[in-house]
Amino acid sequence: MNGADFGGLAAGLVELIHNWPTLIMMAVGALLIYLAIAREYEPVLLLPIGIGCIIGNLPLSAMVDPAEQGMLAVLKKATIDNELLPLLIFIGVGAMMDFRPLLAQPLFALMGAAGQFGIFGTLALAVLLGFPMNEAASIGIIGAIDGPTSVYVANQLAPHMLGVISVVAYSYMSLVPIIQPPIMRLMTTREERMTRMDYAPRPVSRRALIMFPVLVMIAVGILVPKAAPLIAALMLGNLLRESEVVPRLVHAAENEIINVATLFLGLIIGSTMTASSFLTWNTLKILVLGLLAFGLDTAAGLLFGKLLYALSGKRINPLIGAAGISAFPMAGRLVQRVAQEEDFSNFVLMHAMGANTAGQLGSVIAGGVLLTLVLPLIH
Repeated sequence: MNGADFGGLAAGLVELIHNWPTLIMMAVGALLIYLAIAREYEPVLLLPIGIGCIIGNLPLSAMVDPAEQGMLAVLKKATIDNELLPLLIFIGVGAMMDFRPLLAQPLFALMGAAGQFGIFGTLALAVLLGFPMNEAASIGIIGAIDGPTSVYVANQLAPHMLGVISVVAYSYMSLVPIIQPPIMRLMTTREERMTRMDYAPRPVSRRALIMFPVLVMIAVGILVPKAAPLIAALMLGNLLRESEVVPRLVHAAENEIINVATLFLGLIIGSTMTASSFLTWNTLKILVLGLLAFGLDTAAGLLFGKLLYALSGKRINPLIGAAGISAFPMAGRLVQRVAQEEDFSNFVLMHAMGANTAGQLGSVIAGGVLLTLVLPLIH
């Protein structure tokens, strides 16, 4: 081996020494892998994000170099820059959603709206902290507690922040069972949490289940055009499910399509987590603001739940409001768990799932509203 060969082999080590912050990012990637495997925090996404982060920070890595036509660079251009992967994921999410609880109790749609308060509250605070409007809106969308929507919005408004926004959004999604219960217990009394709700809703016809995704797609597409791609993908998946005539497509949407899309999304997002974009004071601010957005969403939902509790003569459990965020179906199941801590025979899951599916729709509409308001300001 001559000196030139040795120099070529050592080039990576030399680059690593000169650009030592990449070592910190590799450690961050390793931490995400640990959380995914050892703690099982959103492993389906945090594991590929962690691997992508390490790959993206390898010295002289060709995989993320557009000039070298690297795999992750090509995938990013083909599937993230044109919003393809978030939309594919939403087809899978739609195929897993059951809107029967929401259609049987439309009142809970209001809880889905209340659960988006953190988005706009955090946006206002981010602007006060000096973030430009496009970045503030991208930070605010973390409050959707909806990974694909966060990726979709951030990639259009602040693509340079895509890695940070996505990691924070998905990390807080995985921490729903840790973050929400203390807020739920703090803001409700034991008597409120023990409120029983009879589940004897009016039946929902098959015709209504088929018409609902079509009508929602049309209504949202007309009123909030920027949300049309997301809502169309979500409703397409749901229509496949409710049509009951394409079981193979439903199976593919729920499994192969969403799994492959999530794998590539995680790898690409992780590869954008470079030291120059991640190791900044703004990242710390985003972490805090994202947590605040999550807390505001939960608190607003609970306050609205308490209002309905009072107006209904104590017949609506205010915990249902905490399910108005978009973390489907985790938030709905968590409400059931907290309610059962006080009374094991208390069953509020179906009510909570009604609010949870409303929250999913609310987050998509909120993302479209942000794009509608902010995109003209930056173009």
